[in-house]
Amino acid sequence: MQKTNKAMLALCIQAALFGFNAQAQDAEKKGHDNSLEKITVTAQKRAQSIQEVPISIATLSGEKFESMFSGGDDILALAVRVPGLYAETSNGRVAPRFYIRGLGNTDFDLAASQPVSIVMDDVVKENVILKSFPLFDVEQVEVIRGPQGTLFGRNTTAGIIKFDSVKPSEDFEAYAKLGLGNLGTVNFEGAVGGGLAENLSGRISVLSQNRDDWINNAYTGKKDAFGGFDEKAWRAQLLYSPSADFSALFNLHGRELDGTASVFRANIFTKGSNDLNENYVRDEVYYDGDIDGNGADNNPQQYENYGASLKLEVGMQGMDFTSITAFEKAQGSSLGDIDGGVSLFAPADINGDGTEELTYPGFIAFGAVTQDNLDDLEQFTQEIRFASDTTEPLSWQLGAFYYDSSFNVTSIDGYFGATTVFHENTSWAVFSQLSYAVNEKLNLTGGLRYTYDEKSLHVGEQNVNGFALVTGDASIQSYDDIKVDDGQMSWELSANYKLDNNTSLFARLANGFRAQTIQGRDVAFEGAPSVAEPETINSAELGFKSDLLDNSLRLNVATFYYVIDDIQFSAIGGGANNTALINADKGTGYGFEVDAQYVVNDNLVLTAGYSYNHTEIQDGTLTVLPCGANPAFGATGNCTVLDPRTDGFKASIDGNAFPQAPESIFNLTARYSMPMGDDGEFYVYTDWAYQGETNLFLYDSIEFKTDGNVEGGLRIGYENFSDNYSIALFVRNITNEHNVKGAIDFNNLTGIVNEPRIFGIEAKISFY
Repeated sequence: MQKTNKAMLALCIQAALFGFNAQAQDAEKKGHDNSLEKITVTAQKRAQSIQEVPISIATLSGEKFESMFSGGDDILALAVRVPGLYAETSNGRVAPRFYIRGLGNTDFDLAASQPVSIVMDDVVKENVILKSFPLFDVEQVEVIRGPQGTLFGRNTTAGIIKFDSVKPSEDFEAYAKLGLGNLGTVNFEGAVGGGLAENLSGRISVLSQNRDDWINNAYTGKKDAFGGFDEKAWRAQLLYSPSADFSALFNLHGRELDGTASVFRANIFTKGSNDLNENYVRDEVYYDGDIDGNGADNNPQQYENYGASLKLEVGMQGMDFTSITAFEKAQGSSLGDIDGGVSLFAPADINGDGTEELTYPGFIAFGAVTQDNLDDLEQFTQEIRFASDTTEPLSWQLGAFYYDSSFNVTSIDGYFGATTVFHENTSWAVFSQLSYAVNEKLNLTGGLRYTYDEKSLHVGEQNVNGFALVTGDASIQSYDDIKVDDGQMSWELSANYKLDNNTSLFARLANGFRAQTIQGRDVAFEGAPSVAEPETINSAELGFKSDLLDNSLRLNVATFYYVIDDIQFSAIGGGANNTALINADKGTGYGFEVDAQYVVNDNLVLTAGYSYNHTEIQDGTLTVLPCGANPAFGATGNCTVLDPRTDGFKASIDGNAFPQAPESIFNLTARYSMPMGDDGEFYVYTDWAYQGETNLFLYDSIEFKTDGNVEGGLRIGYENFSDNYSIALFVRNITNEHNVKGAIDFNNLTGIVNEPRIFGIEAKISFY
């Protein structure tokens, strides 16, 4: 990042903080009527004030949420916009990987499990493809930090991101929003809803996100070869509510994506440095990736996903009954030129100096292009829940949950051939939670959940490349079916104590687990499947939540410590680009989060957040092969490994931070408005996010580490309240930062870089 950009960020932060302190002092002296909105969350599966829930929670909604997606970003736009939350991917606009408090999973396989659960409209999205469903017509996002095993089950050891769409109502309302930007960016979002008949209401929401191809393939000479996308999504809801004691909400939704997978850029680091070098050109790569023999395929990606759910709520004598039935289906494919360059030994004068290069950019030992096809993904879930509905000090809820999924993945390699593996997963659970109001100040909560989880893997058809058979690099092998199962208890204890009407303290102990995982991807590369045993987390957190300065300043702080036994990791890469599941003995993490919001006056609103996460792998015997290391060929690697090399090839990872776990996150927003006439306002809104030191892989190296990534956004607009329309100019990645977001741990120094600056205009009109 350029020094001028760092200076710009520093000035913005200092100015905002100075204004924050000055206005706060002035507000205390003069007093004012500005107040914060009340936020209701459902982190404990019942509506509660965010200030009364004994869990560290952050929410996103309204302008703060919508501005992130002005440039057509996908769900990854949430990364570092909330303290403790990070996200990244090596699979384009599908298969996002989320991290909370440093805990996540870097596995790129379509069967990978994640310790951060995604819940959309009360339905868990377990598979990584389902997690990427586009965000539109969203009412609120809840980022629930820490283990949530009691109410939400296994695979929530890090936390939950919960999305709630705007629900139908009897009142008519509609909106349409159109954004036009550079690189051919066109975004449209709209919804219409209202009463359809007596006791019946509906809502239809749609999204269209488009960008032209803008990256040149210098190898084929094709201009604007890829980089674009065409994303369509829709949601239809029907709500039948004949009385206050019964409602039925039906949700039908779909998504279709035709775009580009992640863009891998070969040798954009120089050994001994993590700075981008002269091989990096944002709008240009050299791709020779070819699966079907028809030339470079340019990383195409196509996916579709459809689903439906039915939520029934029934009021009974002293209690409520809830049933949620859901079904999801998805399929698609994604291709990647993994080596990120040309490795066909086709001489070319790429520098224009008369010198022909055999591989470029830089040296690439051998090429790799792979395609993953996801077929017949089906997920079925059923939850039933009973909850008390009384004013008594004791409240309770109990329920049961069932989950079943199946899918197959065909991995196609340009050299080894194609292999199909079949995955199945069945899980069921029973759970309960009790809360007791000891008095007006103290509330105690405890919960238990028993979960049984079963997974299986079957290796199906293997179409091995004939040339690879002749050379002896590949063979048709038989693999026994794998079946693993486990049953575990999860629990939590928490207390919330009100110091006064505006401030409360909370403490929480929580236990959870991530179920065993099977990885079958290596079968396509002459490797055996791998299995990771369940991991178990014990977490403790303390915090306080307070509304200060006449309810104009909200300050929420939490500190935490956790220990994970048998923590699951994915050892990815090395000289053979393998992917294997491993368990480390322990993993630990500690840190804190701060969320602040301040309504300075009628014109100025500020928010700020900060998190610190220290994570550490604790296993004195665990080693992995680092970048390009391959004992079979005597290769020790092509990056600067800082860990002890136990045998000259493998690296010890004991004491290292978790991969893709930012040590610190800082975000800041400011909105200033001025009245214009009797029914409108002019406003300026800016948001900034900072990502601290982040180790990309399990091992520690100079090249695969980032620090100081910054991105900012700006909106300048006008809003008319009487005619319900607004128009704004927007910029995302305003300083056009070139931030490394990931890397490929393979045979060269390949990286993944963030999206360029997107700017344009956006207009919205609403009808009531």
